[in-house]
Amino acid sequence: MGAKVILTGFADEGPVSKNAEAQLAMCRGLGLSWYSPRFVDCGGGVKNLMALSEDEVGRLAELQTQYEMRPSSIGSPLGKVKLLDVDDGTHNRYVPIDDYLVQDVPHAIGLAKTLGACLIRGFSFYPPKQDAPRRHVELAAGHLRRIAEQCAEAGLVYGLEVEANLVGRNGELEMALWHAVDHPNLMLIYDGANIICQGYGPEAVFAQYLAMKDGIGWMHVKDYQRRDDEAPTDYVDEEMMMRFVPSDRGSTNYYRVLSDFRERLPEVVKAHRARGIPGFFLDLEPHLKGGGQFGGYSGPDGFGVALRALCRVLDAVGIGYDLTTYGDLKKG
Repeated sequence: MGAKVILTGFADEGPVSKNAEAQLAMCRGLGLSWYSPRFVDCGGGVKNLMALSEDEVGRLAELQTQYEMRPSSIGSPLGKVKLLDVDDGTHNRYVPIDDYLVQDVPHAIGLAKTLGACLIRGFSFYPPKQDAPRRHVELAAGHLRRIAEQCAEAGLVYGLEVEANLVGRNGELEMALWHAVDHPNLMLIYDGANIICQGYGPEAVFAQYLAMKDGIGWMHVKDYQRRDDEAPTDYVDEEMMMRFVPSDRGSTNYYRVLSDFRERLPEVVKAHRARGIPGFFLDLEPHLKGGGQFGGYSGPDGFGVALRALCRVLDAVGIGYDLTTYGDLKKG
């Protein structure tokens, strides 16, 4: 067996309360040593990571140490704002890019540094709803290049997640952005469910994976059950999506995706480690009990189901991974 992947996940999908200790305890109980923080209650109520007070961030950092957990990435909402100040009937907010680069981006970078993450998950901005996204690749890429430059100054990497309704809503557009930005501190994040939910068929969604394959720095793992009568759509109502399934039974076919990526995995892991990234992360974001624009919920039971499903896929395609074992406990 060749290079291994590192298993991680959005821990806020587990406990109903989103309590920080409950999230970390769930991950450790499942054998994970890594997680991606997003929504969390550190004593002041449930908040997005970006809204935590300095004391709450400090508390989360302390809990990470106590539970022997490390953040694989910061699950930030960076880039989930309008690209242009246009009323297009959506509720997405607009922030001038100069303000964004002075406020939101440095704040996310500071959180990553405090918590010990070297990756920041982000997005590619919302074009006007009625516009073809390709029209806006150049403008979005200009913004993303400036974000990548700020991340580079801090020794961090910005990951561009493929997602419906954004400029980078499929593999081809993600790759167009990646080439246009042309910066080593920008990587792409594959997420099969975020493509298949737009009505792509099985062959088409695999083609979109192949289109962005060379830029992929890590993957999110969630899947979606497509209906046979679905047709491609230009806009997805994310709050109405209810057919999320584990990665061993969805329309994305993670068996096929990961079997293909296995051949590229050793070189990606080697390149990551050379720049201080621990390895190639598979980041669980299952949404098994529901999901929307800014998050999802699986419950502790659903999160465990999703993890076991991913392990079955990895076992089947011959990719290695590690979970905490009795031997690891004896070492402590």
